[in-house]
Amino acid sequence: NRYFVLDFETGILQYFVNEQSKNQKPRGTLSLAGAIISPSDEVPHMLVVYSANGEIFKLRAADAKEKQYWITQLRSCAKHHKEGNSKSVSSSRSRSSSLLPPGTANSASPSGQKYMNQSGPTVVTITHHKSPAAARRAKSQRSGQLHEVREMMSQVEGQQKNLVQAIEALPSSGPLSALDQDLLLLKATSAATLSCLGECLTLLQQSMHQVGQHHNRTLSSEGILGWPGPKSHSTEQLKNGALSSLSSASANITWAIVPSATQDEQTLQPNTEHSASELILVEDEMTDTEDNEEEDLGVMEDQRSVILHLISQLKLGMDLTRVVLPTFILEKRSLLEMYANFMAHPDLFLSIAAGATPEERIICFVEYYLTAFHEGRKGAVAKKPYNPIIGETFHCSWDVPKDKVKPVRTNGASALSKDPAKEFGQEQSTCYKLRFVAEQVSHHPPVSCFYCECKEKKMCVNAHVWTKSKFMGMSIGVSMVGEGVLHLLEHEEEYVFTLPSAYARSILTIPWVELGGKVNINCARTGYSATVTFHTKPFYGGKVHRVTAEVKHNPTNTIVCKAQGEWNGTLEFTYSNGETKVIDTNKLPVIRKKIRPIAKQGPLESRHLWQYVTNSLKEGNIDAATEHKHHLEERQRAEERQRMALTMPWKPKYFAKE
Repeated sequence: NRYFVLDFETGILQYFVNEQSKNQKPRGTLSLAGAIISPSDEVPHMLVVYSANGEIFKLRAADAKEKQYWITQLRSCAKHHKEGNSKSVSSSRSRSSSLLPPGTANSASPSGQKYMNQSGPTVVTITHHKSPAAARRAKSQRSGQLHEVREMMSQVEGQQKNLVQAIEALPSSGPLSALDQDLLLLKATSAATLSCLGECLTLLQQSMHQVGQHHNRTLSSEGILGWPGPKSHSTEQLKNGALSSLSSASANITWAIVPSATQDEQTLQPNTEHSASELILVEDEMTDTEDNEEEDLGVMEDQRSVILHLISQLKLGMDLTRVVLPTFILEKRSLLEMYANFMAHPDLFLSIAAGATPEERIICFVEYYLTAFHEGRKGAVAKKPYNPIIGETFHCSWDVPKDKVKPVRTNGASALSKDPAKEFGQEQSTCYKLRFVAEQVSHHPPVSCFYCECKEKKMCVNAHVWTKSKFMGMSIGVSMVGEGVLHLLEHEEEYVFTLPSAYARSILTIPWVELGGKVNINCARTGYSATVTFHTKPFYGGKVHRVTAEVKHNPTNTIVCKAQGEWNGTLEFTYSNGETKVIDTNKLPVIRKKIRPIAKQGPLESRHLWQYVTNSLKEGNIDAATEHKHHLEERQRAEERQRMALTMPWKPKYFAKE
């Protein structure tokens, strides 16, 4: 129950937690000028208020009589203020009205105040499709043009809901069952169509709002996805603009190992309190022979019915973290190993530290960043890596030939950075050693951390990622919440970067992956920053996998490098001096990672942990793979219950929570 006040004079509907708090600031307000008020059959005695700026209140009255009374009063107020806006009606016409049904005592209700739902356990549902402050900010509203469309959409949503209920009411077996393929397809596509139409309506409302406001301020970014990590400008927002931002508390979880410059002589790798037997011996590592390629097969007929059944149970915008997905859509590696595959061009990564100037170093970082994704995302078909088990780790390393590590654009002597080992006449090996460790540090929410270092080059990268997935009708969106920090200890520079969102499209036919959203790379010390935008394919026409980037020197506001192309194809770089360079990601040499054989891995290392699932998938035995996967997940749940019973929080092995 919430306490509502309709102020007829200002045309504002406000609500408070209860009657006692009505003199405080309202919890939410809605301007009724040009609003649509319509009854809804979603639940008994429900009405919906659609404001002119796209915000929605869903309200439930105590009974049919009260519902009708509120609808009448709200419509009367909306009409009055719509006319008032268009004709500039003088203030003498404004009036105050009590929102009490005739015959009700009106002792403490000066401005038409009434506690809705005093009888029975009914609930007022308030759904903000934008922030509560949006209504207060949108002072000048262009209203009227989309009212009929909104009412029609509301009716269609009701009809679609009835359709879904009718299908679900059918028996689960027989000639016409609730699991009939055509009916499941109808259910899924009707939901996706409505989602798409809702999206179009939101965009129309935004552009009309923009037209009305362009002369005094630019359109606010409320319509853009509210992820605190990469801001996606994809037009396919997760649900009709209704994705709520993460609370600041959950958004600011940081997992990090921060090395200090004094650690040069020791290893930077976080081997904190571990006995010698637990150390990962590099000598045991062998060149990886696993092929990352996934078979580019479409969805088989029997698999499609499983996916349809799954889709029919999902709601738009639903968090998929706790949804158990069918085993056949899994690719044969853990998410932790996928992060390691982003380092498939370690020569480009190590070249960052070889840059002679801050400008060169950030450009090298952007070049490495743009080429990192195609190798980590092998195969055209969208498959999902295994969800890592809490405590799972993945270790590997790369041997990078020293002659391959050089700054890409510097010529002449400045390119030769001094090698301290050479100066003291020490024996030189021909390769740099780059070491990698990843760990799953949290299960709910699913947070992975990874750390990579090259001791000789005095550089390391440390990142934490929360994979937050959402169901979007015919596709699935995964936002990578979190950030990474690249430390160049020799230059005392830190580069903070974020990651793009990923989308699995066309999940009913041949699913494919695209990246989307804007990511940032910043170095506070040098004043250089870069923005990289992964463009999602427009609904009609347009290219797939397009990416653009620019590197900027903030103190002078100078753009020093621009890039464009496809993240899994050709990339063209243009520098401030007019030079250009083309990188074809498919022709870049891949340096294979080195990994210890499964027999020498610990029980919680990715390949050891998932070996039976992987082998079953390779043999095409989906049932056995599902059984092994279920066994691992059940073990994790049992351990989690045990920890909760003992109130023992999980303590990661390699990473410390800041």
